[in-house]
Amino acid sequence: MNSQSRRTMITAGALGAAALALPLKAQAAASSATASTQFVDVGGRRLAYRSVGTGKPLVLCNRFRGVLDLWDPAFIDGLAAQGFQVVTFDYSGLGQSTGEKSYNPMSLAKDGKDLIEALGLKDVAIGGWSIGGIAAQILLAMTGPMATHVVLLATTPPGPLVKTGEQLFYDTAAIPGIALEQFTTVFFEPADAGSRAASKRSFDRIMARKKDRSPDVPADWAMAQIGNTPRNPVFPSDQILQLLKTTSVPILHLGADHDIVFPIENWYALNGQLPTYARAGHGPHHQYPDEASAQIGAFIKATSKG
Repeated sequence: MNSQSRRTMITAGALGAAALALPLKAQAAASSATASTQFVDVGGRRLAYRSVGTGKPLVLCNRFRGVLDLWDPAFIDGLAAQGFQVVTFDYSGLGQSTGEKSYNPMSLAKDGKDLIEALGLKDVAIGGWSIGGIAAQILLAMTGPMATHVVLLATTPPGPLVKTGEQLFYDTAAIPGIALEQFTTVFFEPADAGSRAASKRSFDRIMARKKDRSPDVPADWAMAQIGNTPRNPVFPSDQILQLLKTTSVPILHLGADHDIVFPIENWYALNGQLPTYARAGHGPHHQYPDEASAQIGAFIKATSKG
């Protein structure tokens, strides 16, 4: 692994007119530290969510084995400081949500759609990290004109891959619980001292909250949903690929050049190789929460649907 690996990549899609958002029908906290878990009953299950900040709604779908408390508070608070009301949630049957649990991306996207509709959100920006980024792409198809922007964090495009993920991810993701070494291996660049230090800071921020934490996703169940070895394709959907190429909704992808889960090379065919700005891994927005939130804020403010 060379010293140039894992530098953060920004790629952008189509442009268009941001509309004003209606107020979120939920109590919004000023910061992640004070955000309480709220619940909404919809479709026969109860979805747990948190809302931080005020302004345009930005709904984020979580990563594989992710729950409410595994977003970096600095990233969420950074987005709130950009003027967004950031809504995160636990998928059905995971964390503090009830219902049937699944890692089928269609199910994850439906959770997002049901939450958006239950909270009465309009003109909403949607986003997702890792498998949540796959869900966000499907959610774009589900929500149609409701979505004004899409923010994809360290995820994969639809279709055959030019480079698969590494076995290291599958071996590491199968370890129960959450520990610093595991966290660093998957989301940062272990070979880089600066990245390791950023991992420790992010891990400490995530673990600082002691009360009202969502329980971990069981590792054995989670791995049974995706298998123990890399797949190609991960996300077989010609329809979503065509949507990405033709939609008037602006799309931002933020990733890293050595992501062991969803390699950035798979985006090159769609977006071309653009300048990079930092060494990072599968969690570039956790390593650089201020820079990532600023990039996302600038993107949403500067672009609009055509």
